[in-house]
Amino acid sequence: MAHAAGTDSGDTQGISKPDLAQAGLKNTAKVSSPADRSVRQSAPAPKSKLAAAPMAETAGAANPTLAVGLDAFAMSAHAIELDSSVTSAATPLDITIAWGDGATTTASASGTQIVSSEHTYAELGTYTVKVTVTDKAANTTVTNEVAFTTAGSDYTPYGPTRLLDTRNGTGAPKSKVPAYASAHLKIGGNGSIPAGVTAVVLNVTVTGTTSGGHVTAFADGDEKPSTSNVNFVPGQTVPNLVIVPVGPNGYVNLYNGGWESVDLIADVTGYFTQTASSGYTPLAPQRFVDTRSGTGTPKGQLAGYGSFSTQITGLGKVPASGVTAVALNVTVTNPRSDGHLTVFPSGQQAPTASNVNFTTGQTIANSVIVPVGPDGKISVRNGGWNPADVIVDVVGYYSPQSKGSYLPFAPERMLDTRDPESPVHGPLGGRDYIYAPMSEPGSGITGFVLNATVTNTRDSGFLAVSPDPNTLDEYENNAAGPPPPPTSSTLNWTTGKTVPNLVQASTGGTGVVDFWNQSDGNTDLIVDVFGMYQEN
Repeated sequence: MAHAAGTDSGDTQGISKPDLAQAGLKNTAKVSSPADRSVRQSAPAPKSKLAAAPMAETAGAANPTLAVGLDAFAMSAHAIELDSSVTSAATPLDITIAWGDGATTTASASGTQIVSSEHTYAELGTYTVKVTVTDKAANTTVTNEVAFTTAGSDYTPYGPTRLLDTRNGTGAPKSKVPAYASAHLKIGGNGSIPAGVTAVVLNVTVTGTTSGGHVTAFADGDEKPSTSNVNFVPGQTVPNLVIVPVGPNGYVNLYNGGWESVDLIADVTGYFTQTASSGYTPLAPQRFVDTRSGTGTPKGQLAGYGSFSTQITGLGKVPASGVTAVALNVTVTNPRSDGHLTVFPSGQQAPTASNVNFTTGQTIANSVIVPVGPDGKISVRNGGWNPADVIVDVVGYYSPQSKGSYLPFAPERMLDTRDPESPVHGPLGGRDYIYAPMSEPGSGITGFVLNATVTNTRDSGFLAVSPDPNTLDEYENNAAGPPPPPTSSTLNWTTGKTVPNLVQASTGGTGVVDFWNQSDGNTDLIVDVFGMYQEN
């Protein structure tokens, strides 16, 4: 990871891509079936037109130690490594592995040894893997089975539905969350959300603030990470989208890192499970709506309490059918009063949930994941009294045809330009960018879920995150060409403000992601990584 301009251009630092690639797998358990569970039997006699006498039982006594133990590990979102530990006399053996999805592979062994095999499943799910070891000379086989669940998770749209509001007692006691304490929010088994969810998409809003602070979302049962999801100052109401792992008990924690108590609101828009549903396809940001220019909707500000619908499917790189939800970055600018925006599927009434909260004259963005209506459209409602301009950028979509499955990480700080130990130390200059090699080309990793925060901002501007067309090798060999500065914004700020936003960053074809400071002044940048999408 490095600045891309100045004397340090091309001087890469920091991130270890293999560590990032495996971070989502580090909590997946090995599943095993020990050798003493092997089932032993005589192999079927060769087929013959002549009737054969039954095999004598003594035939099975040959190679009496023959057995196989199984250990299965997740290699990626869809892939398994299987270690078959064979115990046998020193004799040739045939091994057949039935992977549980209709596919089989064969291998061979000679006596006691471990045979390692790999397989990639087309769909997520739980599969029964059966291994058969045959000693033809002894006319004996042993079999063993192990149930393996793929590590990746697919997305199911849900809501938007309010699960938590401490102002009225929804989902928690009617009381502000004290300083340095957590709201304990049930996800699995709440409403029609199933038990066993691995991660949840929440729009978390903090309000009623009387001091500065931050909110950290994390799985119940995990140690609280040092990362943050929502930053706030006194008197501010601010939302942010989070994709947070869910604890084994079905709960998540929302920690108030401020000096004073706050109210918390959480709206769910979807969840992830280790079963086949909708995968994710990340896109380079594409602008679908801009009321200032008439893109995607009639030109002119969205009236107070007014709504518009806009087509999503069949436009740009979004397919015409099969899309269940869309990932957006929604920006409000030039609002003439305080208010909020609500994004929801077309054909439905606007829910009580809010996606972007704003004050008069403020420009602010927030990430949104929203189901797509039956007509392929989404709707946006202005909950303010007076008109405002609205901008919608599409950054990806979910569909059953998409192969990107989610692997949540234990949240990890990837970059903090304030920290001398960070891969890049020192403010990001105006109109400059940091490039981050985050995955190897061909690894199947298509995107990362990040939280980006700017602070110590010296001028108004916006952060843009986009895939870089250059490879890491080109940067290291000073052969990289200047990437085009993106025009879409990930988050917007004014001088002196600290602003966070969730980012679903596409790795493009090179695995390198750029973070652009689109202002004329320096800013500090903090990036936390929460998970990745992988196709295989």
